[in-house]
Amino acid sequence: MKTILRTLLAGAAIVPLAFAASAQELPETTLNVVGSWSNLPLYQKFERSFWEETIPAASNGKITVNMTTFDQMGVTGGDVFRMLGDGVFDIGMTVADYTVGDAPELEGLDVPLIATDAASAQRMTEAAKPMVRDIMRDRFNAHALAIAPYPPQIVFCNAEVSSLADLEGKKIRGSGRMTSLFLEALGAEGVTMAFSEVPGALERGVIDCAVTGAGSGYASGWFESSTHLVNLPLGGWDPVITAVNLDVWEGLDPAVQTFLTEQVATEFEAKAWADAGGALERDIACLTGGECAAGAAASMTLVELSDEDKARAVTVLEETILPDWAKRAGGDWAKRWNESIGSAFDVTIAQ
Repeated sequence: MKTILRTLLAGAAIVPLAFAASAQELPETTLNVVGSWSNLPLYQKFERSFWEETIPAASNGKITVNMTTFDQMGVTGGDVFRMLGDGVFDIGMTVADYTVGDAPELEGLDVPLIATDAASAQRMTEAAKPMVRDIMRDRFNAHALAIAPYPPQIVFCNAEVSSLADLEGKKIRGSGRMTSLFLEALGAEGVTMAFSEVPGALERGVIDCAVTGAGSGYASGWFESSTHLVNLPLGGWDPVITAVNLDVWEGLDPAVQTFLTEQVATEFEAKAWADAGGALERDIACLTGGECAAGAAASMTLVELSDEDKARAVTVLEETILPDWAKRAGGDWAKRWNESIGSAFDVTIAQ
C-alpha cells in the first residue's frame, strides 16, 4: 500500500525503449488491420499513420495495409479479438478492458491506482507482457504485438464533486469491470454503458459521472454535459492491445515477423508511450480553461483529491478489488500477477 501511495504523490521519469529496425529484404505481404476508436487520439495520431504510412514506407512498398477501425465496421470493442481469432482480419486493436468478459484474467493488466504517470504505466505493462502474450494465445488464438496507452482514466461528473465521499450514491459509468467494482466499493453505483452513449446519458441525468481518459473525453465532447473533473486514475489507463491472428502470424515469412516486431516497438509503441508523458496535463488544460492546441478550451472545474482520499482508494484496491479479481481469474493468475506487476510495484495479492 505504501508503494502505491507513493506513486500517487510523486512522478517518475520515462525510460525509453530502443530497438534496432530490420533492413532485410521482405516478401510482398498484404495485411488487413482493424484499429481502435476512429475519433480518439491513439488512432488519429499513431495507429493510422503507423499502419498506413510507416509500414509501407519502411518496407519499401513490400507490405501493404488495408485499414479500418472497429467502430467504422459497426462492431463493438469487445468483438475485436473474437473476430481476430476467427480470422476475419489479420491484425486488431482494442481496449483490453473491453474483452474481460471472455478473459477475466486480462483485468490484471490495468489495475486502478497502480500507475499514476506514464513512466509507471509503461513499467506496469512491460511487467504484464508475458501474461498478456499467454492470454492472447490461449483465449483468442492471437499473438500480442504491442500494448499502447490511453491516458489515465479519470472521472467526469455533471454535479459538484470535491471528495470521494461525494461519489457515494452516484451512478457512474466505469471504463471496465474492475473500475465499476472499484466505484461500487467506494459507495457509487457502477453502470455499464457504451462509450458513445455517455454524453447523452450525462446530459439527461441517466448517469451522474463517467470514467474515461481526459483526451478521449475532450475529443468526444463530454465537457458539454459535465462540470467537474476528478483527477485520480480510478479507471487505470485502459491500455490498447495490438494483436495478430496466430495462424496468420505463424504463416508470415520470418523476415516479416522480425520487421513487424521491430517496427511496432520503435515506431508505434515507443512513440505512443513517449507522447503519453505530457498528454494528461495537455488534456486537462483543454478541459479546464488552459492553453489548448487541440481546439477551444472547455471550462470544467478540476478536482484534486486529498491525500486521505487517495489513501482510502488504495486501501479499497488492496483489501477488496485485487482479491476479488484473483477469485474471478482463478488458476495461478494471482501468483503470476504477484511475480510480475506485484513484484515491480511491491504489491501482493493474498492467496
